[in-house]
Amino acid sequence: MIVFAYITIVLYAIALMVIFLYSLSQIALMINYVKQKKVKNIPEEIPPDKLPYVTIQLPVYNEKYVIQRLLDSIAVTEYPKEKLQIQVLDDSTDETLKETAEMVSEIAATGLDIEVVYRNNRESYKAGALKNGLLTAKGEFIAIFDADFLPGPEWVKKTVAGFTDKSIGVVQTRWGHVNADYSLLTKVQAFALDAHFTMEQTGRNSKGHFINFNGTAGMWRKSCILDAGNWSGNTLTEDLDLSYRAQLKGWKFNYLEDVVAQAELPVAISASRSQQFRWNKGGAENLVQMLPKVLKNKQVSLSTKLHAIFHLGNSSMFFFVLAVSVLSVPMLFIKHQYPQLGLVYDINAFFVVSTCMLFVCHWVVYKNIHGNGLKKFLSYIRMFISFFTLALGFSLHNSLAVSEAFRGKRSAFIRTPKFAVVSAGDTWKNNQYLSSALTPSVIIEACLFFYFIFGLTSCFYLQDYSMIPFHSMLSVGFGYVVFQSLKNNH
Repeated sequence: MIVFAYITIVLYAIALMVIFLYSLSQIALMINYVKQKKVKNIPEEIPPDKLPYVTIQLPVYNEKYVIQRLLDSIAVTEYPKEKLQIQVLDDSTDETLKETAEMVSEIAATGLDIEVVYRNNRESYKAGALKNGLLTAKGEFIAIFDADFLPGPEWVKKTVAGFTDKSIGVVQTRWGHVNADYSLLTKVQAFALDAHFTMEQTGRNSKGHFINFNGTAGMWRKSCILDAGNWSGNTLTEDLDLSYRAQLKGWKFNYLEDVVAQAELPVAISASRSQQFRWNKGGAENLVQMLPKVLKNKQVSLSTKLHAIFHLGNSSMFFFVLAVSVLSVPMLFIKHQYPQLGLVYDINAFFVVSTCMLFVCHWVVYKNIHGNGLKKFLSYIRMFISFFTLALGFSLHNSLAVSEAFRGKRSAFIRTPKFAVVSAGDTWKNNQYLSSALTPSVIIEACLFFYFIFGLTSCFYLQDYSMIPFHSMLSVGFGYVVFQSLKNNH
């Protein structure tokens, strides 16, 4: 029994230490972000006669609910028509193929250079569509938007101005959220994305560390795409893959926090699951493929290599979060059974400190977006607890995605269903693309829900109240994920 206790303690301590180191990296990004906020990164607008040729690519696949909205927003782009090309990269297999072609024909009649680029197969999925479109792309610069985005009329002008010198291969802009307040799920997603698109992107970019094109709402220099080896479907996150290949070739990226493209967040938990699975598995696939190349590259600085470890390893953190969660229950009993181990149990302080560091980081982001003051701070506390709780609830699902990547298991690119749901009155119940099938992981998540309920009651039984907050959040987090998944199924 003592051997089991020591093994548990060692594994628990390792997981806590990794989370602590990750939190330190977030603090470093926050410091960089705060410093950079004092420097305005708003490039000067390019005179009309010097504007370059731009191609906008719209990769779509069965987007019945949002295709009209997307095309309407693109059609009002304020850019010289003679220097703008729009490609609708349509891989659809349903009735939207014909509907989209009719919409495009109507827009083309206004004088815009817009066309549907259709393939009779979905080889390499989105990456394949982008690569195929590039064959006939006329632009020196390539802007990309997913179907759930609504870029403003001035987005192209503002973004192309970010290519301030020839070495810049990508300009990425921030994502806004048209339906952040729709539900707890959308609020938490917006909260997490805001941290990435402010603190993380700015924090890395301001010091010249590697960042990533986020798959949409960004613009590439066409020569950069080709020089880096073009789009590839080797991972589920083709954007992260090409981003690292480009930066390893010496290309620079420019992140414009003040340029925003609005987008819709998934409102159904099944849609959020598919998105999270793709992002986390793709991130881990890139960790396996790209990190060795980064570490071996002598042109990359040590600090950039360290940041790349945590950047590419971001999704792998769910492994350690899940490990700490699961091991926290036996740790309660080990602590009760072997009180003589004394100071060993103080390792929990690492988790408390890590949580506090993340709390501070997210507060810096939140107050910059939503404002300061006591009322805002109290609102932030509720939001942080909700975010932390749901992140714990998703830890098994995301860990399974990462484990598939590490095992080299290939899977199809499952696109996130779009809803055109913005306000409380909108409904998504009859969405024809929404999967209602329960995944096996839901059963395990249900078991974990009861497991952490047991852990919570054990805190009272053993009169050790230090774990009550953690086990409460674990119980609520897994309970929420299971309940919403079952609700989604009916």
